[in-house]
Amino acid sequence: MSVGRLARRVPVRQVLCLLPVALVAVVAVRHRDVLTDGFGHLAHARWPWLLAAGGATCLTWVAAAVSRQGAVVERLPRLRLLATQFAAGAANHLLPTGLGAGAVNLRFLTVCGVPLARSSAALALFLLAEGVARVGLLAVLLLAFPHALRLGTLLPEGVGGPLLFGLGSGAVAVVAVVLLVRRLREPGLRFLRTALGEARSVHTRPARALALWGGSFAFPVLQAAGLVAVGMALELPVPPAHMVIAYLAATVAVALIPTPGGIGSVEAALIVALVAAGGPVAVATAVVLAYRIITVWVPLVPGALTLGALVRLKVI
Repeated sequence: MSVGRLARRVPVRQVLCLLPVALVAVVAVRHRDVLTDGFGHLAHARWPWLLAAGGATCLTWVAAAVSRQGAVVERLPRLRLLATQFAAGAANHLLPTGLGAGAVNLRFLTVCGVPLARSSAALALFLLAEGVARVGLLAVLLLAFPHALRLGTLLPEGVGGPLLFGLGSGAVAVVAVVLLVRRLREPGLRFLRTALGEARSVHTRPARALALWGGSFAFPVLQAAGLVAVGMALELPVPPAHMVIAYLAATVAVALIPTPGGIGSVEAALIVALVAAGGPVAVATAVVLAYRIITVWVPLVPGALTLGALVRLKVI
């Protein structure tokens, strides 16, 4: 039997539908100790606060959907857009940070009739807006609460300067390569022109601009609110504003570490940040594990099933 005929006989779409669930099982087995500890801490928590954390987590998908709609001029089908954000969250925890959600949303936009170049530009605009919102919120809160984090506990003395210099040098090197290498320069300039045009079009429509930036600011605020609710449920002795700062600082830092969904790196960064905010190590660890159970592991299976259903229905 020829390779082409064999490929035609393989039910590719059915395999793609089952693949997310299989990946969830693999990830869950690899992190079974984290799951066991996290569920153990949830058993001793105050449930009203846990319900509040779950509600904040659900609202993050709404905020993401609003922001995604704001990044394109075309009106997108609302229910499908919301379901796509739920599925994208699962995909994001199965692939290196940002790639899973980006791929799902890029496919969704192209299926909705948005050309690939403009879909990519819209994705870049969303990521830029979300990054600016997250860093901006962190900067404002650090100005309002300058002593919220004991920054000296986050990095050994003398490490911060060289680290920032290395990151800055890396960014400059990437830009220089794109500008100097001809094969990269032309596609890069074309994409930049498309992205600037898309951004201009969006910002000439007040409703789209409000959706883009409102959703981008609401997304990290709701994520941080979920952590605060779990902290209250487990009686973490850290002021809520300081917990929000710790969350924003940890997620900004972990964006530089491309692990699947931040699994492992997010937990470590959050624990360090909460300890820097004044929390005991044991309680901070319990809060982070319980928080990740609510925001990652509980939605993971239904999110993967939704992703498979969207593939089967050809929504993505």
